[in-house]
Amino acid sequence: MKEVIDQLRNGDIILYPADISWAIGCDATNESACERLNLIHPTSVASKFTLLVDGFPMLERYIPDFHEVCYDLVDYATKPLTIVYPNAQGIAESILTEDGSIGIRITTDHFCKKLIQGMRKPLVCLETHRNDGKVPAYFADIDENVKSRVDHIVLERTEEKISHSVQEIKIGLSGEVTIIQK
Repeated sequence: MKEVIDQLRNGDIILYPADISWAIGCDATNESACERLNLIHPTSVASKFTLLVDGFPMLERYIPDFHEVCYDLVDYATKPLTIVYPNAQGIAESILTEDGSIGIRITTDHFCKKLIQGMRKPLVCLETHRNDGKVPAYFADIDENVKSRVDHIVLERTEEKISHSVQEIKIGLSGEVTIIQK
């Protein structure tokens, strides 16, 4: 674990078992690492990036206009919940949407929490996709091109199926809630 945390602190890109799927990630505050991540897994949609945090205190450091309704939304979620927050600060600009927003999920995954707590920073979670556009549930199904382009592959849970659906909502500047995915 320490080796992976050190690699993330040094700006490396990792392939790791995230809370809902296998993902490519890096330190979300490292602009150079996030730009490299865009080269590994290019897409024109900035909203593809999700940050994983270990709890509300970390989330609130990066979202200055945190709305109280978000506590209830997370508490009552029936599956992993990504909330798209406006006006994120302290995050690499290359992973923010044009309006400065970013999707953030408080992870309950033990492995991801240890990485985040070790770095003391949010972890980018970019789902890997197969050539057919589907998200692989097993490590063996990840495109070899993706595997060859990351700096480090975390060989944890490689035989485990990691496939969980996610809820996604967007919080507006005034606290209005828009459901993106149920």
